[in-house]
Amino acid sequence: MLKAGPVWALGAMSGTSLDGVEAAMILTDGETVFDFGPSAYRPYTPAEHSTLRAALGRWPGEAGVAAAAEVVETAHAEVLSRFDGAELVGFHGQTLAHDPGGRGTHQCGNGAVLAEVLGLPVVWDFRSADVRLGGQGAPLAPFYHFALARRMGRAPVVFLNLGGVGNLTWADPQCPAPERPGALVAFDTGPANAPINDLMFARRGQPCDEGGALAAQGTPDGDILARFLEHPFFFRMAPKSLDRDAWHGLAQAVAALPDTDAAATLTAAAAAAVAAGLPLVPAVPARVLVAGGGRHNPVLMAELAARLPCPVAPVESAGLNGDMLEAQAFAFLAVRVARGLATSCPGTTGVAACVGGGEISRPA
Repeated sequence: MLKAGPVWALGAMSGTSLDGVEAAMILTDGETVFDFGPSAYRPYTPAEHSTLRAALGRWPGEAGVAAAAEVVETAHAEVLSRFDGAELVGFHGQTLAHDPGGRGTHQCGNGAVLAEVLGLPVVWDFRSADVRLGGQGAPLAPFYHFALARRMGRAPVVFLNLGGVGNLTWADPQCPAPERPGALVAFDTGPANAPINDLMFARRGQPCDEGGALAAQGTPDGDILARFLEHPFFFRMAPKSLDRDAWHGLAQAVAALPDTDAAATLTAAAAAAVAAGLPLVPAVPARVLVAGGGRHNPVLMAELAARLPCPVAPVESAGLNGDMLEAQAFAFLAVRVARGLATSCPGTTGVAACVGGGEISRPA
């Protein structure tokens, strides 16, 4: 049993950008965030990155999945073992495939292995219960975003995470709890960094468009963007979620463009997807706070500022760490799971009722 009151929880996240593992500690009781602790980052090596990339889209038992799981477990064990004082660990794993309403969702990596290595209880497999009960299984950070919004004030705010896939949370901190109707609206917005990173890897052998340098030299293709915004996904109501590789058509559409224009078009598409989604929230937020790797791309941030009807800024403007927000979220969710609290609700994943996901593995 987890002791009563605030505890130091350690969370880890390996996102769809496949760049590495973020880990961070927070002090929380699963409802309020009292303090932020240390954080760390462990990048994947080129060989590890290749192993993970080769397993994308695959399900348990298929070729390459066991090797990918070993990479994920090894990398997480290395970075999580650097921390002292944690009482509980939240381990997301690496999403290889996501098909809510179909085959389900697949995050590779075994939390029981990490529990033995770390000697701590590990909460993992956060998404499966939500999907089994009809939810999208994503996004899962909104309950944490709600706790942050309550620390910041009373005005509705949007947290926008630009990882491989974009997702946003509209949070109204005047509601008494995240599962109450009207407190949260959350959904994936569309492709974010994944198509840009894939382009850079294929054409330049680089992991990303560092600082948006290539996109800054190009011009977005208006016809491609117009066709992109005709995709049925943008006409679906929230909640909704995406697999990392759901946008092959976009990659094919820019295939004939020069590198610069292709990068500029994919960057503009990421911002256009967010702008297409913002009308789905109940009211224009006071501001949009951007987390994830996309906030380091000034071209993408400028595109967002030009397309959205409210101020846009990195989450650092609110005193938060945009590189560690999702790792912190899984620390927060781990405490909620351990205390039997909900981790998703109809407003966040479309699940029929509040769900507390996650499996707890304890060391022998």
